[in-house]
Amino acid sequence: MYDRILVPVDGSPFSEEVLPHALGIVRATGAALSLLQVVDREDEQAEAARYVGALASELGADGRALVARGDLADTILAEARRVPGTLIAMTSHGHSGLMEAMMGSVAMRIVRASGDPVILYRPRGAAVEGRRQAVKINSVLLPLDGTQVSEAMASQAAGMAQWLGADLSLVQAISPEARPGADIPVGDVMESSYVRGRADDYRTRYGVRTSWEVLHGDPADAIARYLDGRRDVLLAMVTRARRPLEAAILGSVTAGCLQKCGVPIVTRLP
Repeated sequence: MYDRILVPVDGSPFSEEVLPHALGIVRATGAALSLLQVVDREDEQAEAARYVGALASELGADGRALVARGDLADTILAEARRVPGTLIAMTSHGHSGLMEAMMGSVAMRIVRASGDPVILYRPRGAAVEGRRQAVKINSVLLPLDGTQVSEAMASQAAGMAQWLGADLSLVQAISPEARPGADIPVGDVMESSYVRGRADDYRTRYGVRTSWEVLHGDPADAIARYLDGRRDVLLAMVTRARRPLEAAILGSVTAGCLQKCGVPIVTRLP
């Protein structure tokens, strides 16, 4: 599915916290691991090369240090596109404002511009030794809410599950404000038959092992409770553009899961 996992790092411990998940993907699939540090000035490149080279050597990865040519996100995307079959996996990190507190501005621009899925992980201050231990992903979790938008990630989620040798788990998180799509009968959405039917459909269509569960309450909170204590899960969610202003950023459920669930999310624009 992918030949290379590209992890941008910036020399900080927070940027390295996605590495256990990237290592788990690499070991499960045989993909190559590449680390990238982008700096603003040429006089910073030598130090960056030493850092990323030492880290790459420790992890059995390839490491590159580049000087940004324009926007930092554009430089990362250019490196991703240099090698076909590259999947970007990176941490989010906040600067200011609600959305940037959930997702760093660079990561946000990469999701906007990539056109391909991106794996995001919100750092939590893990110990250094924990950042070197591979996490095997046993389940790809696809939240559904009865809308076509929520189902738009189904083929990608199933493909990731097959690629990783994982199960495809479907959850329907029902909130009091839930409104189904016009083509989805209300009774079907509000009962387990909806998510059970999708699990049966995806198992037949994609040839993956599936399971399902119905959750209740605020979707991000319900999913966080469901995943409490687990690290072996990859969430698969599209961005949710509800208003023009939000068209290029993560919607509230995806952002809430990124903040609360403690697992990586593979996401893209619908």
